Order: sequence, then structure tokens, then C-alpha cells
Amino acid sequence: MRGLKDKVGVIAGGGRGIGAATARRLAEEGAAVVIGDITEDWAKETAATICSAGGRAIGVHLDGTKASSQQAIVQAALAEFGALDFYHSNLAGGTDGDIDALNCPEEVLDRSFAINTKSHMFATQAALPVMIERGGGAMIYTSSGAAIGGNAFQVAYPMTKNAIHALVRHVATKYGKKGIRSNGICPGVVLTEAVKQHLTDDYVASALKTVPHTRLGEPEDIAAAVAFLASDDGAWVNGQVWHVNGGLIKRD
Repeated sequence: MRGLKDKVGVIAGGGRGIGAATARRLAEEGAAVVIGDITEDWAKETAATICSAGGRAIGVHLDGTKASSQQAIVQAALAEFGALDFYHSNLAGGTDGDIDALNCPEEVLDRSFAINTKSHMFATQAALPVMIERGGGAMIYTSSGAAIGGNAFQVAYPMTKNAIHALVRHVATKYGKKGIRSNGICPGVVLTEAVKQHLTDDYVASALKTVPHTRLGEPEDIAAAVAFLASDDGAWVNGQVWHVNGGLIKRD
């Protein structure tokens, strides 16, 4: 990708899965990355792997549901690398107990909003002022195909992920003239560590039958899309929500 060398970015939720793959890809492209995760050891392990391969990275604790923690990771990027050029807001979760509209306890809904909606707002509030002062930058949000897929067996997660799409378009519209690009990515079925732990072989085989492709997704597939959106090659992409899913959901 063009224009990633010596850029500085935050990868929120970068200790494992899509976030870790994205951190590795961006470092391979020459960017310096600050990896944040609620499990700090994971963030530091991913950063150490990048550094051992010759890249530049640090790992820090991040509770993305706390505005103060989001501010702290942005300050860590400035302290360690002197800049902030992109922020990949990649937090997701809170699905335990999320069944349907009539069987979704208040605490499940609140947890889902905190992880899947508030965290992205707090990331925006922490990162945007720094990037605007710098003259521009890229906000890249991870949503989900579940946000628009229609799922009879889950309600809070799709609701709260769908809210990210409004945030993507607001940031693009409001701050585009200030040099900010804002885009979202909706992964399909991606075989992260967590997915592999919870899905049976039968489920994986069944999921593959629904995808018009030869395989299911890998974290590196999403990482490639994020790298493009963070790079100068993606300079004219703004306000979009991309579905990266092997063709499972087809959108204009």
C-alpha cells in the first residue's frame, strides 16, 4: 500500500483475531502501531511479535468502554511515536445472553451498547481532535455483517453494531472537509481464534455452504481491507461501509 510507511495508528482490540492480524499487516507496510486490548498481555504479545520481525509497536491496556482509557491510548501513541494518523476501532462482544427481543435482559443490552457502540464513540472523541490538528487522518470502524443480515437468534449485537454505520457517516460528513476519512468494515464469518473455539466443525461446514466462495474468511482478509483504508491508496474512500464476506451478503 502507498503512504503507510512511518504512519502511526492505534488498533483497538488488537490482541487477538482481526485486530492482531491488522496490526501485523500495518507494521509490515511500515506503520508504527499502538495495540490496545482489555487483556493487556495479549496486546503486548502481539506487539512483541511485530517488534521481533523488525516492526514498531507497543501494547497497552485498553478498556474501550471507558472514555479515559480511549484518551490514554491516543496519548500513548503521541508519547511513543509522536503522531496519530489512523485509528482502527475494532472492539466487539457482549453476546452472552443475547437471544431475541423478548429474551434480552437489560444488563445484556447495556453491555452490548457499551462494547459495540459507546466504545466507538469514545474512540472517535479521543482520536479526532488529534488527527484534525494534524491535518487529517483515517477512522476505521469494525462493524459486522450481523448488523444488516437479519438474525432471528440475536438482537442486541446486531442493533448495537448497526449504530456504528450512523457514526461512520456522521464523521465522514462532518469532518471530511477537515481531512478526516471515516469508513466501516462488516466482516462475514471470519475464523479468528475465538470463533474456532466456539464453532463446531459441522457449523463451519454449514457456514461454508452459504458462502459463494471456496473458503471462509481469515483475519488477514479483514486486515488487508483496513490497510487499504488507512493508506494513501484509500484517500478518496469516505463514508462507506464495506462488506468483506466472500459474497455472503451482497450490497450496493
